[in-house]
Amino acid sequence: MTKFKPDDFHGIHAILYALFDVNEQLDRAAMRRQVEICLATGVHGMAALGLATEVAKLTEAERRTIMDWTAEDTAGKVPLALTIFGSSVAEQVAQVRHAESVGADWVILQPPPAGSYGAPEYIKFFGRVAEATDLPVAIQNAPAFFGRGLSSDEIRELVTLHPNIRLIKGEGPVTDIAGLIERTEGRIPVFNGRGGLELVDNFRIGCRGMILAPDCADYAVRAYHAFRAGDEVTAEAEYARILPAAVFVMQGIESLVCYGKRLFGARAGIPVHDRAPAMRPGEPGLAMVERFAIGLGRLPG
Repeated sequence: MTKFKPDDFHGIHAILYALFDVNEQLDRAAMRRQVEICLATGVHGMAALGLATEVAKLTEAERRTIMDWTAEDTAGKVPLALTIFGSSVAEQVAQVRHAESVGADWVILQPPPAGSYGAPEYIKFFGRVAEATDLPVAIQNAPAFFGRGLSSDEIRELVTLHPNIRLIKGEGPVTDIAGLIERTEGRIPVFNGRGGLELVDNFRIGCRGMILAPDCADYAVRAYHAFRAGDEVTAEAEYARILPAAVFVMQGIESLVCYGKRLFGARAGIPVHDRAPAMRPGEPGLAMVERFAIGLGRLPG
């Protein structure tokens, strides 16, 4: 039995970076330290195996390993979401089964990376995977990053057909997410991402929370608490502190993995190594990372 239910899912959830050692292998100590730091910032949930985790570069065994490690290190302190990656229904269901076994509180389904099809095919695909579990299921709808996705009306159809699809993980501008919330009549909680861009306005339109990489999670948590307390001035001030860094790293997923991970490493005191193929940092980018890290200060923990 999971400890948390969908009504408990809110606020700032940290999506982990994949941290590698100098030999491009997953670094157990660094991954544990990352979770410890995220929890110290006061995040309201943990997540792993999304785009920031470079899930497409991981073997199936490594994906299961990250599930094991994240569950162990989170230790039930906050809700745990695990993103499900796979090219077939069978592969995704197998990953869901492992997520269940380690005690995940919910799973986030990505569209299969094989091919590009019409909405009815994705609706059937997601439905078959969702029907295989009693866990709350979210759909990651990120057409700008995946090259495939569903419209607001198609998502409305999907969640109507499959009641345990209980959440949506969006990756879009506030204007698009607001339309999704309107079309689903606010019946399904929506988390946005995009590195925290338009952070406070996401709360204003009714997003339940944000799923963000941990490089600026401390500021995002403070902004969320201030907003919930009715102090939008403080919320905007906390957001303003991280906005230049968020704009810098969110030029694309490759940029996030290259520079966002290095910003986290600089603020956390953790060396960062790439797994090939990778976007390699340039001197101007590294100088910006250093400047942002100094301005933002060390992460808690």
